Amino acid sequence: MDSKLVASVILILLLSSTANAGPILYAVCQTACNAGWVACYAAGGLVAGTVTGGLGAPAAAILCNIAQGGCMAACAASLFAPTP
Repeated sequence: MDSKLVASVILILLLSSTANAGPILYAVCQTACNAGWVACYAAGGLVAGTVTGGLGAPAAAILCNIAQGGCMAACAASLFAPTP
């Protein structure tokens, strides 16, 4: 192979080493939050998706929902972060 071609390819690869893969990281983060939410519900003896909010909601469900909201908010920053 031509040494100039090899050098050009290596230079292009080095200059483009950072890609914006934020949406992929965001999706993975949200999936982890949801898995944690389901596990939190199970630990509280609840089934995810069967509890409605309101005055009669169990305390475990409310705490799990608060934790999930915090986790999802933390994921929002990864949406715009470049991923190497």
